Amino acid sequence: MKRLLFIASLVVIVTGCDRSGRGHLTGVQNRPDGFYADPPGMVFIPMGSFNMGPSDQDIAYSQNAITKTISLPAFYMDETEITNNQYRQFVYWVRDSLAHMLLADINEDHLITEKDGMFIDPPLINWRQRIRWDGEEEREILEELFLPEHERFFRRREIDSRKLIYRYHIIDINRAARRSERNTPRNEFVMEYQTHVYPDTLAWIHDFSYAYNEPMTQYYFWHPTYDHYPVVGVNWSQARAFTIWRTNFLNNYLSSRARPFAQEFRLPTEAEWEYAARGGLDLNPYPWGGPYTRNMDGCFLANFKPLRGNYVADGGFQTIIVGHYPPNDYGLYDMAGNVSEWTINAWDESFYIFGHDMNMHYHYEAQPDDPITLKRKAIRGGSWKDVGFMLQVSSRNYEYQDTAKSYIGFRCVQTYPGRDRSDGRRASNVY
Repeated sequence: MKRLLFIASLVVIVTGCDRSGRGHLTGVQNRPDGFYADPPGMVFIPMGSFNMGPSDQDIAYSQNAITKTISLPAFYMDETEITNNQYRQFVYWVRDSLAHMLLADINEDHLITEKDGMFIDPPLINWRQRIRWDGEEEREILEELFLPEHERFFRRREIDSRKLIYRYHIIDINRAARRSERNTPRNEFVMEYQTHVYPDTLAWIHDFSYAYNEPMTQYYFWHPTYDHYPVVGVNWSQARAFTIWRTNFLNNYLSSRARPFAQEFRLPTEAEWEYAARGGLDLNPYPWGGPYTRNMDGCFLANFKPLRGNYVADGGFQTIIVGHYPPNDYGLYDMAGNVSEWTINAWDESFYIFGHDMNMHYHYEAQPDDPITLKRKAIRGGSWKDVGFMLQVSSRNYEYQDTAKSYIGFRCVQTYPGRDRSDGRRASNVY
């Protein structure tokens, strides 16, 4: 009997070794395919290096844009700024998630509490369950999402945008990397945030005194005419919340298909933004490559303020539909003009001096009680209300992270998982 057990154990050992390469180092087998499809609406930006900063003289003694050679890995960038309709998908997701949670009190099908015999805590939202906004019982339950009657204009029953709050978590990897934090429990690196997601539509009025912008306040975000215009009135915190929601939205889908998670969507670093805006051209002051804001026919090449008191000489008055002007050589639209764009970086005039030459990055997680100077975030690109200098790829400016403006929007980037799209097993002489 002992001999039979010994032989059986030998069979198990031999079989196990055979499956793992006959005892040799072969790596883990049956790994998922590493193919990475281009995200819809995004442009691939190849890795490279460039001279970051002005190609011409800087403003005298400003010392806020010193030329520095920077290298970057490959990444994706949205070909246009995030539009009203794209951002509205985020707003509607938050609205519907709140509705599902409320309706779960009368219909448990709105939540998923069990899967494969295992309880899920906290439960997940069942997005396949339809929301009946006009059902008699549902209407009563959902009433708390709407404006109270005494706050309604013309008795219109509308969603109370103050209730649309997105809660999310961020892992403080920079803190976790400190040597002094090596024995800190992992949960202490998780930071919880919440932010209102609805844009500040009143920005059109409070940004410009003695200017009649009431129609833009009343119609810009919801009217179908403006669906493909860049979203504005979104502060830095809201823009970051959008990128986190977009990441989770995609990864939840990939997880349901048993596919690997995607790289996170995020705001670009200043280095990534300027590198992409240059379109692969060196020493060019504008994204289109030339030193002028007009083409050979005398037409302006971006939506900005070209002349004193004249906003319309370039074909636009305020914001215009994205992609109206030709793209740069990378295929990116509106890298100059239309709206300025948030970056992920905190603002510091000496950033170019102490920043690393490898995708230069400076981030500070400002808290509500921090001094206001620590809440400054870098913006790039110039906008419809700016003069030509702000459209230059090297021009820098800042705004406070909790401030929304009618001339600031954003676009997302996503780090490419690898060296280049041409890579694969063919790129190796071994594999």
